[in-house]
Amino acid sequence: MPSIITARDVFSDGLRNAHAMEKQALSIMEPQLKRLEHYPEVSAMLDNHIRETKGQIARLDEILEGLDEGSSMLKDMSLSFAGTMAAVTHSMADDEILKNTMANFAFENFEIAAYTALITTAEEIGASAAIPLLKQNLQEEKRMATLIHEGMPAVVRRYLALSASDQRADI
Repeated sequence: MPSIITARDVFSDGLRNAHAMEKQALSIMEPQLKRLEHYPEVSAMLDNHIRETKGQIARLDEILEGLDEGSSMLKDMSLSFAGTMAAVTHSMADDEILKNTMANFAFENFEIAAYTALITTAEEIGASAAIPLLKQNLQEEKRMATLIHEGMPAVVRRYLALSASDQRADI
């Protein structure tokens, strides 16, 4: 007999997934920030979003605590490890900055989708206290996705210019 999954279960699991997703985001962005040399705009953007991401994790913790739930250490650790491996893989590429920029843009859009689903679920179950916190996270992710998208042509042009010179262009 299949078990019944309630909307609250979906919401709680989604919150734990979002928590792990944000931990993964940190494990992707922090190594990138340490390696950047020739892209000060990207560095400033990542530095700011790392701080925002830490705030997002705190808001998710607050929501989980309000539901008498906790984050999933297993999900947090496994997604953080996956993020670290992605960062390591990109660091070996000659076009690391381009791969990171595209991957970051894709990841931001995944986060936007995740927060949109969480907000919808919160509305459905009446978790009204969670909605403003989730909307703040969503707005930060949308802002970051826009910054990456708008900055991508400059990153590509800078990469091409550095590649045509004797300077290292990848980071």
